[in-house]
Amino acid sequence: MRRTIAGNAELALLLELAGTPTPGNVDRARDHPDLRFDQFLAGAVGARPGLDAAAAGAPVGIALKTAVAGMAERARDNTQFGALLLLLPLVRAAAATPAGEVSCAAAADVVAATTVDDAAAFYRALEHVEVCVADPPDGMDDLDVRRGAEAIPTLRERGLTLADVVSASAPDDGVAVEWTSGFERTFDAADALRSGAGPLTDRVPRAFLDLLADEPDGLVAARHGESVAERVSDRAAALRDADRETVAAWADDLVAAGINPGTTADIVAAALFVALSRGSRA
Repeated sequence: MRRTIAGNAELALLLELAGTPTPGNVDRARDHPDLRFDQFLAGAVGARPGLDAAAAGAPVGIALKTAVAGMAERARDNTQFGALLLLLPLVRAAAATPAGEVSCAAAADVVAATTVDDAAAFYRALEHVEVCVADPPDGMDDLDVRRGAEAIPTLRERGLTLADVVSASAPDDGVAVEWTSGFERTFDAADALRSGAGPLTDRVPRAFLDLLADEPDGLVAARHGESVAERVSDRAAALRDADRETVAAWADDLVAAGINPGTTADIVAAALFVALSRGSRA
């Protein structure tokens, strides 16, 4: 059966969950007290209509709102908002290429082409979920993403596109940095996943650890402060060559402490999609 672009995106979400250990995150070996593995599976399935819409050429904002609403309805929580915010431009970019193979340039073009309507749909998507974000930058209080649709009149008054809104959160938000950098870390991680040995699920933990070691996680910084995020990143670097049992023990410690490097997991999911679009197979 021929793989579809949206199918690859859904599979990427599922493969990210299937890889273990991904320290601090929900995966097939561990739940969080307030979120379970099966909820993430449900969220990935629920997001599929939005992924299909993007693959069919729908605007990024509309596809995102559809994906997030479906995710939230099936999972009954926010399971993959950040991953979807990364995936939707990549899916849209893949759909614009004859072979469905996403490139940095195509992804950057999709981001640059986003509109004010896309941004309004993004704010409406946020009404379906609760997100953990830092306080907005100076001059952006009226556009705090936590305001949801209430921010749309100000958004339209200022003529801000979705790229403008997301970029305003950089450099503190790792997902926003991907949007502004042409998905640099995503594509680097995709290359690592493609060149690794064994099943993709066995490559996921290594990709996760490398990303976390290379840069502190934005979600950890937002919830626990930059010093904690830096300590987590340093520990990941020290465990790059550790055995699986040692990394798994640390994963349990992070879950017990409520420390969740979710931004890193989001980038792994996006990287898996890029790898799949370039021929990797699960």
